[in-house]
Amino acid sequence: MKRVPGFLSVRYGLAIIIHFCLFVTTSQNLSLSIAIVAMVNSTGQSNLTNISRKGQPDVNPDAGVPVYDWSPEIQGIILSSITYGQIITLTPSGYFAGVLGARKIFMIGLFISSVLSFLIPLAAAQGMVYIILTRAAQGMAQGMEFGASPSFWVKWAPPLERSRISSITSSGTILGIFTVLLVGGFICQSLGWPYIFYIFGGIGCVCCVIWFSLVYDDPINHPYISESEKEYITFSLAGENSSPSWSLPINAMIRSLPLWAIIITGFCRFWLVTNLTISLPLLINIMFDFDIRNNGILSALPSVAAWICITLGSQMADFLLSKKILSLVVVRKLFTVLGMLLPSVFITAVPYVSSITAVTLLMLSMGISCLCYSGFMINSLDIAPRYTSFLMGLGGVFTMIPGILSPTVTGYLINQDSVSGWKNVFLLSAAINLAGMIIYVIFGRADIQDWAKEKRLTRF
Repeated sequence: MKRVPGFLSVRYGLAIIIHFCLFVTTSQNLSLSIAIVAMVNSTGQSNLTNISRKGQPDVNPDAGVPVYDWSPEIQGIILSSITYGQIITLTPSGYFAGVLGARKIFMIGLFISSVLSFLIPLAAAQGMVYIILTRAAQGMAQGMEFGASPSFWVKWAPPLERSRISSITSSGTILGIFTVLLVGGFICQSLGWPYIFYIFGGIGCVCCVIWFSLVYDDPINHPYISESEKEYITFSLAGENSSPSWSLPINAMIRSLPLWAIIITGFCRFWLVTNLTISLPLLINIMFDFDIRNNGILSALPSVAAWICITLGSQMADFLLSKKILSLVVVRKLFTVLGMLLPSVFITAVPYVSSITAVTLLMLSMGISCLCYSGFMINSLDIAPRYTSFLMGLGGVFTMIPGILSPTVTGYLINQDSVSGWKNVFLLSAAINLAGMIIYVIFGRADIQDWAKEKRLTRF
């Protein structure tokens, strides 16, 4: 079957649309992390509430926007509430997307998240409880998107193009991080903090219209796909058992070492990534004493390195597979090792080098770690295409656990001793990261597992 050129095809157009939708979702997710600096009255004490004695928020006389006296503890609760919302819906949405299709589930999540983005300024004005509930609901909507998106590539991505197509999709989150860090501070300072929510909420609504018009669950039902591309995709996927089913082989999944290798490795990698995300802005501030805008610009640079590594890594992975230079399992393990070993070495060296070198190593670590997008992070699509969206949603829940535990551990170590504390933070992160890499190298597989071929075992 003749291969249809990549970027002239509907499947790559679909990948680009999902890319921009995930860009918007990530931007909406992180907007509050930037805006809260302008939303909070820096002169307020930790024992003040979020409203004034008259029941109304204070107003910043320079920007003409409300400010709130939220304590650091309240700020932490508000910022983390979106994560708890995502945890609730990630796995169920992945399951239902695998059975019912991802198109409607993803679009509903994107629409709700975009509307709630508009409502965040109003929720903040009503009180702390309202903004926490709004952000939690927004997290649930975004969990629907992240849980549903992997389901598309079961029906759309030929095996020899999976690294490239899935990386195009995933890199939308990197673009979202880069954009918010780069322009978020400027929007808050120039227009007022509510506009960061209005802008990205509006872009999300536009994406919903595009999504409804151009995105379909499979190539067979797409109205604009050519017959040659439709035949190429269906022929390349003919040997895979990816038909939807309400039943899940839960017992077999629990006993599957290759599946646990993916989940554990994801936990270990995101422990490192979480610490890098936390430590880089702090170290930049400590070492260079930059203001929030310059700190944001410098903190955005790792996203450029990450995007480059995702793009080059996926191209190289699919090249090695298409030319049959390496087997699929070797490619997955190779990019996992590169994406986990090098960052571990770099961050271990951070305490022993100059300030500029340390920041450079941290930026490189964040970028190179994204080579894992062509490694274990899409391995579920190899070992169980039939249950990919469910397994990636389940894995996504495990990767969020470091986001809850790691900051607490980091804070504890730094409070013991600020100098040796950072050294211990980096050493612990490197050790956990390397442990995950070793587990995947030993137990990782790339062939479809027997339990993924079975039709009916245990009801969900």
